Amino acid sequence: MQLLGFDIGSSSVKAAIIEGETGKCLASAQHPDVEMEISAPQSGWAEQEPENWYFHLKFALKRLLENSNVDVNAIGAIGISYQMHGLVLTDKSQKVVRPAIIWCDSRATKIGDTAFNDLGSEFCLSHMLNSPGNFTASKLKWVFDNAKDIYNQSEYMMLPGDYIAMKLTGNVNTTVSGLSEGILWDFKNAKVSDDLLSYYQLDIKKVPQMVPTFGVQGELSDVVAKELGLRVGIPVTYRAGDQPNNAFSLNVLNPGEVAATAGTSGVVYAISDKINYDPLSRVNTFAHVNHQRDANRLGVLLCVNGTGIQYSWMKREVGKNVYSYSELNEKASMVPPGSDGVKVFPFGNGAERLLCNQDPGAKISGIRFNQHHEGHLYRAAQEGIAFAFKYGMEVMNQMGIDTRLIRAGSANLFQSPLFRKTLASITGATIELYNTDGAIGAARGAGVGVGYYKSFNEAFVGFEKLHVTEPVNSMTNELEPVYALWKEELEKTLDIK
Repeated sequence: MQLLGFDIGSSSVKAAIIEGETGKCLASAQHPDVEMEISAPQSGWAEQEPENWYFHLKFALKRLLENSNVDVNAIGAIGISYQMHGLVLTDKSQKVVRPAIIWCDSRATKIGDTAFNDLGSEFCLSHMLNSPGNFTASKLKWVFDNAKDIYNQSEYMMLPGDYIAMKLTGNVNTTVSGLSEGILWDFKNAKVSDDLLSYYQLDIKKVPQMVPTFGVQGELSDVVAKELGLRVGIPVTYRAGDQPNNAFSLNVLNPGEVAATAGTSGVVYAISDKINYDPLSRVNTFAHVNHQRDANRLGVLLCVNGTGIQYSWMKREVGKNVYSYSELNEKASMVPPGSDGVKVFPFGNGAERLLCNQDPGAKISGIRFNQHHEGHLYRAAQEGIAFAFKYGMEVMNQMGIDTRLIRAGSANLFQSPLFRKTLASITGATIELYNTDGAIGAARGAGVGVGYYKSFNEAFVGFEKLHVTEPVNSMTNELEPVYALWKEELEKTLDIK
C-alpha cells in the first residue's frame, strides 16, 4: 500500500507519498514555488483564501503523480496536516463566506484577553489549559461582533484542515485535538466548552461533529477523485495541526519527548501526561494526536511567530534575493558568535503569545556603520531566533518540562548548521535531525488511521536519524552574556519587571 500525506501551510502546500511496507518516501512535491500571499487589510490582520490552499494542493499532487514511483491505484489512505488556529467559515453549500483568519492574525487578542479576565484565569487554565487569547474561538467572536451578517450566513466554523478534509470528502467534521487548538475543548468535562461559547454568544451548532484523529473521516468523492486523478473512495484517515503532526512525524508521542520546527514560525513542542499550564499562558497546552481521556498526552507548545519568515525577509530585503540560503549561512558563519554587538528581535509577525500577546514588532539594534556588514545581520537574525526559543524554553523549564533533547526534521532553519549549533549551545539541548517532514508524517498517520499499521511503532519503519548537534562549550560561554543583554533589552521594550 502507498500512503498520501498533505501538509497545508501558510507558505506552501506539500504532498508526499510513502511506501507503507518500508516507510520510504517515494516522491514529494510542493506548490507554489514562492511563498503564498498573506493579505493584511489592516495592521495586525492576516488572511488567506481557503480556495487557494486547495488550488495549490491540486498542483502539488499533480507534480507528485508525475513521479514514476507513484502508483495511483496503490494509494490506500490520505492524511492531512494543516496550519493551526485559523478560522474558515462556510455556508450550507460549503462555500467560503469570507477569507480565512489565519494563525498569525492579531485582531482578536483583546477579545480573548477580556474573556480570560471575565471568565477568570483559574477557570480558563483549569478547563481549557489556556487563555482564550488570539485563538480560533476568539476570532469567531470577532466575526460575530464586527460582521454579524457574515456570521449569520455561515453554517460551519472550521479549522484549515477541516476545510481541506471537507473539500476532499464532502464531510464536515473536526477532532478533539483541533477543538483544543481553537480553545473550544473543555478538558475537565471532555466536551466542547459550553461556557466559552455561551460567554461569546456563539452557536454550538456551527461547531462540526467530532471524528477520531486516527480513523476513517470520510472518503474521496467522485467529483474530487476525477479532478485530482485519484481513485474514488480513498479514505481520509488522519488529521492534525502542523505542530502536533510535526511531533508525530518525529515519533514524539510520550512524556519527556520534545519536537521542534522553524518554518514560517518556530515551535518547541513537548509531550506531558500532566494537566499543567503556564499561569500567564505564554506557552500553550493542547490535546496531542494520541490524547485519551484516561491517558493524557498533552502537547505543550512554545511558538515564536517570526522565525523563517524573518530570515526570508532578510534574504529578500537585505540580500535582494541575490544569495541562496546556504550562501547567507556562509556569510553569517564568517561573523563571530554574538555578531559583534548586533541584536535582532524576531517579533514582527503578529502578537506573540510568548510575550503575553504583546506585539512589539521586530527590531535590529547595535549597528555600527563603520563595523558591521550584511553578514552581521544574517548571523544576528539566526541568533535572535535561537534566543527567542531560549526565552520560551525557560518558561517550559519552570513548568517542569525537560528540553535537553530535541528532535527536528531536516527542513527550514534546521538545515542550517550554524542555527543548530547556536540553538544547541544557548539552550544546552542536543538536537537530532530525522528524515521526515509534515507531509511524510501525515502519510504515516494515514497508515495508522486506516489500520495498515497496527501500532505507532510499526508506523515508524524507515525512520532514520540523519545528524546530531551537541552544545559547543566555547560557543555557550560566548553566547550566554549576549543572550543576557538581548533578554534585558527585550524586557525593557515590554516593560517587564
